[in-house]
Amino acid sequence: MTDSKIARKNEILGHPKGLYVLFFVEMWERFSYYGMRAILTLFLAAPVLANNPQSGYGWSNAETLSFYGTYTMFVYLTSIPGGWIADRYIGQKKAVMLGGLLLCLGHSILAINSESAFFVGLILIVIGVGFLKPNISTMVGGLYPQGDDRRDKGFFIFYVGINLGAFLGALLVGAIAAKYGWHYGFGLAGIGMALGQIMYVFGLKYLKGIGEFLGKKDTPNKAVLKKPLTKVEKDRMLVMFLSFFIIIVFWGAFEQAGGLMSLYTEQKTDRSISIALPLVGKELPAAVFQSINAFFIILFGAFVGEFWYKWRKKGKESSSLFKMAIGVIIMAFGFFFMSKAATEVVMDGDKIIEKSAMVWLVLAYLFHTIGELCASPVALSFITKLAPIKYASFMMGAYFAATGLGNKVAGLVGELSEGAGEFQIFTGIALFCTLFGILILAILKPLKRLTHGAEDVMVSNN
Repeated sequence: MTDSKIARKNEILGHPKGLYVLFFVEMWERFSYYGMRAILTLFLAAPVLANNPQSGYGWSNAETLSFYGTYTMFVYLTSIPGGWIADRYIGQKKAVMLGGLLLCLGHSILAINSESAFFVGLILIVIGVGFLKPNISTMVGGLYPQGDDRRDKGFFIFYVGINLGAFLGALLVGAIAAKYGWHYGFGLAGIGMALGQIMYVFGLKYLKGIGEFLGKKDTPNKAVLKKPLTKVEKDRMLVMFLSFFIIIVFWGAFEQAGGLMSLYTEQKTDRSISIALPLVGKELPAAVFQSINAFFIILFGAFVGEFWYKWRKKGKESSSLFKMAIGVIIMAFGFFFMSKAATEVVMDGDKIIEKSAMVWLVLAYLFHTIGELCASPVALSFITKLAPIKYASFMMGAYFAATGLGNKVAGLVGELSEGAGEFQIFTGIALFCTLFGILILAILKPLKRLTHGAEDVMVSNN
């Protein structure tokens, strides 16, 4: 059997079988994380009700958003040590296994109705994500040889898996928490993570040679790990670090979804519907709205990926930095719909007389989704293309750390709404991100020179 026939035998729809293993593992991991995230701020801000499954901690909006920003920041900051440990000691494959075990434990502990258990569970989730998140993404990149033009499309497929999990997690966990209580919702998230871990164990046979530790004394790769960086590699490292500013701005705005926009949905959006639905009745739980973004990604993910693929084939500008800048601008326009929503709210002192329509929230999530599809999957692929092999997981960890800093920025910006007001915050985000995206487009050429052709592709036969 020829090498090409062997390769095709190990593929599904033109991509390695290992991609689909990682697809489903990440799907269930994101089910657990985004399911938990969908109810986290709502739980913290819910009033204290003695012996009631709907009892929360009664925190103020400002306290809730501050904690949310700090927590989600640390979730992603731990990707740096998680990636570093994988590069230096255990490899990506074992790091994903360890991260998955910690996540199973952490999410399971959240199901216990105890304040101390709650915070212990969150700490374990922080550490678990730090091991799993950067390393599973690096493994996706490792499935494709350098210059393989299927890599970007592979990351789009992987990204759909992320958001399929996010959609189901926010929808089901949000509904269960609203019907039966917060900790039942947290428990369901834990079940999702356990399913992901089981799939990873059984799918390892399709990941042979991917994510292995390269630093053993008996391997020829030890010399590669000790070799100093070349001028080209240093330039590529520089442009990657510069691209992290785009990541921070993007997620600083986008992650209002789990913070300010989530609380706004709960408190100031008219969520009533004309027919009663199972579990939720005639009023949609606020947490369910966080599934809209993931639903749109599933709906439009393949379309956006194919659009950019054909765009590049026509010889038009299609660098990752260009797509990321366009993504920031499109996402920014979503906040203009939130500004419109804020103008519909009528207050009488602290009492809400009239709430805003759901349609503005849906339109905002639509633009956020299209922007995310332009920016986020290609950013993951961008790191795997430019990072030197000995720093592959570390740089992926640094990318997620930038995402974490963006989450903290989101919390800080959300806190400002207490004094400035939602209309001013939403409009300010929209204007700033639009101008920032235009600035990146203006300096695109010098940034691209620093990549030294790392995004040049070889056209495959698939």
